Amino acid sequence: MKKMVRLHIKKGEESQFLFDTTVDSFIDNVINDITIIYNGRLKIFRICYEIEELAKHGTMLPANMMGLTTEQVDELKLKDEWGEKCVPMSGWKFNKDIMGRRNGRQPNEKMQEILRKSIETARNMISKDKIIQNEILTLETVQKALDILRGAVTIVYPMGLPPHDIIRHEFENTEDLTGTQASLEVIEIQMSQLWFSGKEMIRGKMLKDYLGSNEKTKVTVKLQKRGSGRPAREPLISENEHKQLMLHAYRRQEELKKLEQDDDNEYLDAAWADGSSLKRHFQGLSNISWRPH
Repeated sequence: MKKMVRLHIKKGEESQFLFDTTVDSFIDNVINDITIIYNGRLKIFRICYEIEELAKHGTMLPANMMGLTTEQVDELKLKDEWGEKCVPMSGWKFNKDIMGRRNGRQPNEKMQEILRKSIETARNMISKDKIIQNEILTLETVQKALDILRGAVTIVYPMGLPPHDIIRHEFENTEDLTGTQASLEVIEIQMSQLWFSGKEMIRGKMLKDYLGSNEKTKVTVKLQKRGSGRPAREPLISENEHKQLMLHAYRRQEELKKLEQDDDNEYLDAAWADGSSLKRHFQGLSNISWRPH
């Protein structure tokens, strides 16, 4: 098995995923791959959320019908033509979307289950629990998760989704995130940076210029958007190690308290603590022991 250097990717103080590469890799390639995986995870989470809404309320309404009441739609004589074409397999029942984004044509329970299982599978594939399990995340895994989601939607909606549905835009990489929270999270490749030990890893150099030539190592690097300033350095000990130290200190403190309490009471059994011992000593009674006849 080829030795690899393992990078623990963080964004700010939050862990993201583990990534394997070699010390002979160029920084440009490492940054590009890590950024694609990072953005891919965000895309999967966005799609999963929208598929949950799809399973509840059907396809998205056209932009000119979003947020309108039934009365307003009737008054303006608007019609969801794509909603008539893009119907779920095996029929649907009406479940109104109070947000007014989707047409309310909820797939039946069996089709909902197909969508739910695909969401669960995709999220598990890119979960941060993989870090605890010491499992890496690859471009192939991200793509496979996207394919699973796309496959489930195709099964439930064999006629496809309306061209204006955000899920379709996400799959076709034509999504417009302008003005959304998601737009602040996504990092364009040309704007992405990696930092290690308080230093920016400069494009054009190789990983070994920063990590040395030992492949069998694991380090934490931070991904961020250019212009965000120097990220905070990693603490000398991990959060878990800090908790263990605090727990050890607490236990030690409790042990010392108990010892002090035991020491405070121990003198009560000592001869010098007996208030009448001095009197008995001068009377010559201190060494007399009583025996029954």
